[in-house]
Amino acid sequence: MAYDEVLAERVRELCGLPEKRMFGGATFMLDGNMAVGIIGDDLAVRVPRDEYEATLTEPGARPFDFTGRPMTGWVMVSGEVLDDDVLAVWVSRSMAYAESLPPK
Repeated sequence: MAYDEVLAERVRELCGLPEKRMFGGATFMLDGNMAVGIIGDDLAVRVPRDEYEATLTEPGARPFDFTGRPMTGWVMVSGEVLDDDVLAVWVSRSMAYAESLPPK
């Protein structure tokens, strides 16, 4: 699956994290943990499990469902809502959560 290179470049500029190819897209790693990624035209965002349900109510957010079983703790955000400000908020949020995790 191809992913949106323009979106990937925007995320690279915001996060400055090492990049790894996963799930047919690009992911950005923080201390060995996935922080944020791009799959197709959408952003995969890591969120605390206790904030998962509330996060799904935000514009463009939906469950991260790759296999028919949603992954609690991850949401997909539609590329259509990702203007510069919205993208910066999602990336920052995802990085903050990834920073709270123990390094791998």
